[in-house]
Amino acid sequence: MDYIDELAKYTKKRRIEANYSLNKFCFDAEIEPASLSRYETGQRKISFEALIKIAKVYNQTPSEFLKDFEEYVKANS
Repeated sequence: MDYIDELAKYTKKRRIEANYSLNKFCFDAEIEPASLSRYETGQRKISFEALIKIAKVYNQTPSEFLKDFEEYVKANS
């Protein structure tokens, strides 16, 4: 399993489940829409700085976000 690709899919899944449009999420996370799109499609690796911003939108720390990601991976393996 490629964790980077799985993290990209999970990031998009979380955004969609939270009913965020790409542009609204980017506004709240202070991330450029083109960057988030590249993260979600796996064209670009998510930096730690971006992970912090993404987690913050969900009122989580990066470690909480990654813990949820790990649980998602285990449940879908």
